[in-house]
Amino acid sequence: MPNVEVHSLFTEFDINLFKAGKHFQLYEKLGSHLITLNGIKGTYFSVWAPTANSVSVIGDFNSWQVGEHELNVRWDDSGIWEGFIPEIEKGALYKYSIRSNNQGIRTEKADPFARYCEKPPKTGSVVWDGDYSWQDKAWMGYRKDKNGLDKPYSVYEVHLGSWKRKEDNQFLSYLELAEELVQYVKEMNFTHVEFMPIMEYPYDPSWGYQLTGFFAPTSRFGNPEEFKVLVDKLHQNDIGVILDWVPSHFPEDAHGLGFFDGSHLYEHPDRRKGYHPDWKSLIFNYGRNEVRAFLISNAMFWMDQFHVDALRVDAVASMIYLDYSREEGEWEPNIYGNNENLEAISFLKEMNQQLYASFDGIQTIAEESTAFSGVSRPVDLGGLGFGMKWMMGWMHDTLEYFKKEAIYRKHHQNDITFSMTYAFSENFMLPFSHDEVVYGKQSLLNRMPGDEWQRFANLRLLFGYMFTHPGAKLIFMGGEFGQSSEWDFQKSLDWHLTQYNFHSGIQETVKDLNTIYKNYPALYEKQFSTEGFQWIDYGDGENSVLAYIRKGHDAKNDLLVICNFTPVQRDNYRLGVPKATKLKEIFNSDAEKYGGSGVLNAKIKTEKIASHTYKNSIEITLPPLGIVILQ
Repeated sequence: MPNVEVHSLFTEFDINLFKAGKHFQLYEKLGSHLITLNGIKGTYFSVWAPTANSVSVIGDFNSWQVGEHELNVRWDDSGIWEGFIPEIEKGALYKYSIRSNNQGIRTEKADPFARYCEKPPKTGSVVWDGDYSWQDKAWMGYRKDKNGLDKPYSVYEVHLGSWKRKEDNQFLSYLELAEELVQYVKEMNFTHVEFMPIMEYPYDPSWGYQLTGFFAPTSRFGNPEEFKVLVDKLHQNDIGVILDWVPSHFPEDAHGLGFFDGSHLYEHPDRRKGYHPDWKSLIFNYGRNEVRAFLISNAMFWMDQFHVDALRVDAVASMIYLDYSREEGEWEPNIYGNNENLEAISFLKEMNQQLYASFDGIQTIAEESTAFSGVSRPVDLGGLGFGMKWMMGWMHDTLEYFKKEAIYRKHHQNDITFSMTYAFSENFMLPFSHDEVVYGKQSLLNRMPGDEWQRFANLRLLFGYMFTHPGAKLIFMGGEFGQSSEWDFQKSLDWHLTQYNFHSGIQETVKDLNTIYKNYPALYEKQFSTEGFQWIDYGDGENSVLAYIRKGHDAKNDLLVICNFTPVQRDNYRLGVPKATKLKEIFNSDAEKYGGSGVLNAKIKTEKIASHTYKNSIEITLPPLGIVILQ
C-alpha cells in the first residue's frame, strides 16, 4: 500500500469557488480530517501551497522524516496538495515540509487549518476531530432577541490567562472557567462576555493578537471541546459570547503563515502594504481571492462550529488606511490617489454581508479609531456593514475629563458634553478596554483625582455616566471592582481587594447598573437613535452638573439623569422637567452600600415653577461626585 493514497474532499465546484474567493467553508475541506477510506481509518490532509515543488506531511508517526508521506498536487492549478494517509489517528502531531519552486527554499509549517495545536512554546499541529453535543438550543433559538441592537448590551472583556489564576500561578482551564467565570459574570449581571483572542498564538506578551492557529482555540487552557463547554455554559446562562478576531496582521514566526510556500502567499508582496511597522508583523493580501476566502471562512468557522454570537474585529483602522502608521514615501496611494485601502474595505464589506446572511442574530463590532464614515452602516447603504463601532473619542474625552481635579472641571464642560454632537453618527459601543489600563496609563481607579473617598466616588460616577450615556457598554475585567494596579497579563487580578468596602462598593455599583440597564427600556431601546436622548441642561459648567433624559418607545418609561462632577453637595437644586409627575430615585451612586455618604432623595414631586424652558420643575439634592437616576 502506498504511504499516501490519492483522495480528495474537493469537488470541481469547490475549486471554482476557492479560486474566485467565494468558498467560505474551507475548514470543511482544507486541513486534516479523520475519515475512513475503503474500510481503512486514517487522515486526509490538504494544504494550499501553489509555489511548492513538493509537500511532505511530517510528524510523530514518521519520526518527522521528510519524503515519507508526500502529498499529491491537484491537476487544476488550484495550488492545493492533498492525500489520505492510513492509520493516522486523532492526536497525531504533524507539520508540512514544503520545498518551493522559488530557489528550492524549504519551509516547515504548522497547518493553517489545524483545529488544535501543541501547547506553546511547541508549534506542531494536532490531528483532531471534536465530537460535541451542544446544550444551548434555547439560546440559539432566541439569540436574535438577546443580541439585537435594541437590546441591553453590557460586555465584560476578559483575558483568560489573567482573569483568575490558581495558587501556583497556573492558568484556570476552560472547564474551570466554565464554572467560575460563568457564575461571576451572571452574578454581575453582564449580558455578554468578550474574550481577547483565544485562537492559538505563540507569544504570551502579544495577549493573543499575533495569531498562528486561526482555527484552533489555544491549548493553554484545554482542548477545543473544552472551549465549547465554556461557550455552551455561558449560553445556558443567557450570556452572549464575543470573540476578538484579528484579520489585520499575523506574526513572522517560522511555523506561521509568513512566506508559507517560499512565496508571499498570505501576506501582500509589497512591504508598503504587507508589513506592519508598529507591530513588526505581516499584513494579509486582501486583494488575493484565496486569502479572502481563508479569512471569511475563519470568521464563519467560529460562528458555525463554536456558536459565537459576535466578532469584535481588531485594528480596523490599520486595515482601511494605506498610510496607517507610515511616513510620507512609505505608502502608495490607491488608483484614486487617496489613502484608502480599497481591497481591505471591499473585504470587510463582503465579510460582514456573508456573516449576517449566514447566521441569525449575530453582530460584528469594529475597533475603528478614526472618523471613517459609515463603519456601522449597512453595505447596501454605502457602509462597511458592521453592527457596532467602538466610540474611542468618547472614551478618550471622558477619561481626560475625569482625571482633572474637580475644581478645574467647570472650565471643561464642553469636553464631557462633546460626545453628544456625534453620538448617533454610528452605532457606538462605549469601551473602557484593556488598552486603557496598561503601558503606564494606570488603572481606572488610579486615574481618578482626589483623596481615597473621592477616587472611588469618581469611579462610581464614571460608571453611572457610562451606563446612562447612549450606546452599548464594555468594561475590562478588574475595572468592575476598582482594581488599583495596572493590568498584568502574567498574573491574576487582585481579587483580595473585594473584601474591602470601597472595592466591593464599586462591584455593587456595576452589578446594579447592569440590572438597571437590563430592566429599564429607556436605556437601550433607542440607544443608537437621537430619539433616545434629550438634554435638560448641559450648560451648568459653573457647578459641573449635567442633566438629560433617556427615552424608549413608551414615554412613561423615560428616565431623568443628573450628574454632579464635583465633591460639593448641592441642596435644593432646581431642574426643569417636561411634565408634571411624581419621580422616584431608582439609582444613586452615593448610597452607603456603594461606599457613598448616603445623600439620597425620597419621593420627588414636580412643582409649577418654570425652569429650563419647562413650565414644571423639581428640587432635588445632588450628592457629591454622584449620579442620580429618576423614573
